[in-house]
Amino acid sequence: METFGTRLARLRKEHGLTQDSVADRLNISAQAVSKWENDLTSPDIDTLIKLSEMLDVSLDELMGRVKKDAIELCDPQKTDIDKMALRICVDSSDGDRVRVNLPIPLVKILMADEGGVKAMFSGNKWAEGIDFGGIFALIEKGVIGELITVDSADGDHIRIVVE
Repeated sequence: METFGTRLARLRKEHGLTQDSVADRLNISAQAVSKWENDLTSPDIDTLIKLSEMLDVSLDELMGRVKKDAIELCDPQKTDIDKMALRICVDSSDGDRVRVNLPIPLVKILMADEGGVKAMFSGNKWAEGIDFGGIFALIEKGVIGELITVDSADGDHIRIVVE
C-alpha cells in the first residue's frame, strides 16, 4: 500500500517538480517537503488543498482514496467475459445481508430460460424492477464495473457489479 509520502513524491516527480520547487510555491522549507515524503510529518489541511491544486489531483486522490471508475468498457472480443462474475450485494435496513456471486456462464444459462434470473430472486423486494436482461445486454457489450448502486429511502443498499 502506498503511503502518503510515497504518493506525494510520485505525483511531484510526475509533474517534473523538485522538493525545492514545491517548497518555494508553498512558501515552506524543502526540509518540510522531505519530511512529508518520508512520512515523518504531514501537511496541514490548507497545505493539502494547495498541494492537490498544484499536482492537479483531488484531495481524495492525494490522500489515497481513489475510487476506480464505476463503469469501464472492455473489448468483448479480447476479454473473456466468461471468466467474470455478476456480483449482487444487498444490505437491508432490517439487518439482512445478501451476497450473490454468479459466474457469467451461469447468468447466460439463466437468461436463456425466460424469467430464469427473475425466478431465482422471486420474493425478494430488492429484485423487483431490476432489468436483468438489460444488465446482461450491457455485459455482452463489454461494460464492466459497478453497474447499479441504489440507496433506498428505507435504508436498503444494493450494488450490482461485474468483475
